[in-house]
Amino acid sequence: MIRSLVNGEPRDQVSILDRGLQFGDGLFETLAVTAGRPCLWEYHMQRLQDGCERLGITAPDACLLEQEARELLADQQRAVLKITVTRGISDRGYKPSPHPSPTRMLALFDWDGPASCALKIAVSRRRLGNNPDLAGIKHLNRLEQVLARAECPADTDEALMLDHAGYVIEGMMSNLFFQKGRQLYTPSLQHCGVEGVVKALILDIASRRKVQIETGNYTLEDVLQADALYLTSSLAGVRHVSQIAGYDWRPQVAELHPVLADAGRQVFD
Repeated sequence: MIRSLVNGEPRDQVSILDRGLQFGDGLFETLAVTAGRPCLWEYHMQRLQDGCERLGITAPDACLLEQEARELLADQQRAVLKITVTRGISDRGYKPSPHPSPTRMLALFDWDGPASCALKIAVSRRRLGNNPDLAGIKHLNRLEQVLARAECPADTDEALMLDHAGYVIEGMMSNLFFQKGRQLYTPSLQHCGVEGVVKALILDIASRRKVQIETGNYTLEDVLQADALYLTSSLAGVRHVSQIAGYDWRPQVAELHPVLADAGRQVFD
């Protein structure tokens, strides 16, 4: 870690009573920094605001976060900025304080920048639990991803995660799009998964270009019948999948779909 701020002060520790530490009671955003500025800032702030509203946490002022991000970045041209917001400190027990004071943390990390090569991925044996109350938001409860990442084969870059009904939901660290012919598809995240900021950008571009992207429940067999697979995230941008470990699948489309290519150019602008 390069440097960090906790509630605006230069430090890297929080209270052991912080509810983010005790219960995972909070949210986080991971932003790519290029040319000295955080990428897709507005998308990240919107998701953070939405997540805070759904969890009943008072969201930090976006202007204050931007000011603190600038302070933290200083002359850093390329880095990863992580913003974490928790409900704050409370005594033992699930019941929050009646007058909570949220904790905000900004941390800056070294980063070499996005890779451009195609991905070799696996299919995780771990399954995502369905919880519509938490679906979509980037909350701090990431044990499913932690366990999946620990088991991910060393020769793969990512792994697809399914829910208990057998539907493909996302990658461990990314959202999934797949293509059949000229049609794009992406899994529904109504019951679990994270609505990524690059996914939001892609859907906005598709809407402006009047390109329909189908959203639904798709099995692994549906995915394996696709002509092309793409994974998207704030640090990876838009990446082609070249191979799925253990499955006889290869992409039939070599170039990015125009909507995804457009998004890929905008992610790190």
